[in-house]
This record gives sequence, C-alpha cells and structure tokens, in this order.
Amino acid sequence: MCLVRYRPSIDRVSGTFSADDFRALVDGNATLERLTLQGLGEPLLVPHLVEMIRYASDRGITVGFNTNGTLLTRDRARRLVDAGLSWLHVSLDGATAETYESIRDGARFEKVCANIAGLVEVKRELGSPTPEVQLVFVAMHRNVAELPDLVRLAHRLGVDDVWVQNLSHTFSDTDPAGAYVGIRTFTEGEALWVGRGDDDVFAPARDEADRLGVTLRLPGRGSDPRERPTGEPACDWPWRSAYVAHDGVVQPCCMVMGSDRAEMGRLSEASFDEIWSGDAYRDFRSRLLGDEPPDVCRGCSLYHRTF
Repeated sequence: MCLVRYRPSIDRVSGTFSADDFRALVDGNATLERLTLQGLGEPLLVPHLVEMIRYASDRGITVGFNTNGTLLTRDRARRLVDAGLSWLHVSLDGATAETYESIRDGARFEKVCANIAGLVEVKRELGSPTPEVQLVFVAMHRNVAELPDLVRLAHRLGVDDVWVQNLSHTFSDTDPAGAYVGIRTFTEGEALWVGRGDDDVFAPARDEADRLGVTLRLPGRGSDPRERPTGEPACDWPWRSAYVAHDGVVQPCCMVMGSDRAEMGRLSEASFDEIWSGDAYRDFRSRLLGDEPPDVCRGCSLYHRTF
C-alpha cells in the first residue's frame, strides 16, 4: 500500500509514463525479463496500459501490475488477458466491507470482490492460464485479525494465492515534523514490526490455507542486516532491478517512495545504461554491502527482511 497523501494529486495524463518513452526504455534493455507496470497510483487509470502490456508481452517479457481492483471490469479483464498480461496482484486489505473501506477510501468491497470473480470467469471463458491472480493483504493492527477470513474469501473467489506483507517503511530517515509526518505517524501505529507480539495471529490463517489449498505467503520474521555473509548485501534490488518514475527519474527501488528520497539519474539527461553503471548507482550498491546503508534503506522492511 503506497501512502501518497503527502504529495499533490497528479492527473492520469501528466502522471503517466509516455508510450514513446516506454517503448524506448523496453527497446533499450535487451536483457529485460520481468516488468512491473506500477507507480504510486492506480495502473488501470493509464490510458495506454493495454498497449504497454502487449508491447512487452510480444517481446517475451513477463509483465504484470498491482491494482486496487476498482476499475477491473469484465471488459478490461478481457482486454488484459488478450494483451498477454502475465500476472495481476489485487490489493484487498480486509475481509469485510467495514475494515476494507476504512483503509481504502472511496473503494467498495463488494464491487472489488465482484471484479475479481469476473476476472477469474473471463480467464476460464477464454481458456487462459494467465494472468496469475494473487490477493495482496497489507497486514496492520487494524486488519490482521481478518486474515483467516481473507483466505476463505480468496478460495470462494477462485484465487489460489494470497500474499501478506508488512508496511514498507518506517520513514524514520525523514524530518519528524516534515512532509512525511503523516506517514511516520500512521506507520508507528499500524506496522507489525518484529517483537510486537503479532506473530501468532498468522497461525489460524496458515491452518485455513492448508485446509483449502490456498498458497499463503507471510512476511519475513526479520534479521539484523549486519549479520550476513561477507560481500552479500542485505538487499539485492539495485543489482537486479530498477524503478523508473513517470517523469523519467530512475530510483534504486519502489520502496523508497518519493523521487525526493533517492535518485540515481534522469532519462532526460542520460540513457538507462549510463545511469545503471553511473557513480550514483555504484555508491549506493557499495553502501549496501557495508554496515552503514543509505539513509532511505535504514527503515525499509525489505532491507530488514520483514516485508
């Protein structure tokens, strides 16, 4: 769940990676294997999303995205399947309308559930094994008790895979009174960090998943990033992947959120290859190999392996 209320709203045109820039980026990365069409907003708002999926899929690239499911109508589902979408993650942070709608402002629980079931039916009608569908549940104090019910709901909807994750970041590297104060406060009250006594709540969900044959992925239990084999980074994102924002800013990963927090370069000023092998990336990778990581990594749940 991307917490973006700290930033101004962006419309679907100015906040979208252009089709021309997208094609150039894909064409310029011959070894690209997997592509996630995901930013801090809702991908189904992107005017040329289906064309982007088809362009990547036709090149043998595994392509997918995360969605809140609100706009996932049967017609869109059919077009996504036809375009070659490989996987789709649907955010469902509650098993009841009350909990889900208190987290997802403006969303309607029954509508999203109907859209998920509709996608499953469209796949069946078209005889397509893809996209692989997964429900994603961001576990927090306010919703974690509903996880067993969510597993049962996934089974009823025809979804075999549930991914549970923690909130992504503490934002402890930011100014306590600055622009990220809302995110910091929210995280402090809701995050299920290691040692908070919430681990046992996952046991009933595991039992339900085993009983129903649902694959359940739970967050890691965490580890001290300093206790790792020599030469092994606590996070390998900057060696295998990159995040490119809608305005062409290249970041080390999606977990850092805003472009103001970590920037490796801009596609308007250099090619992706030049940025990937540039000084900013080399310095960032070097620091991840040591015990003093970049500031934006210190509060990251992926870095601490609790994501």
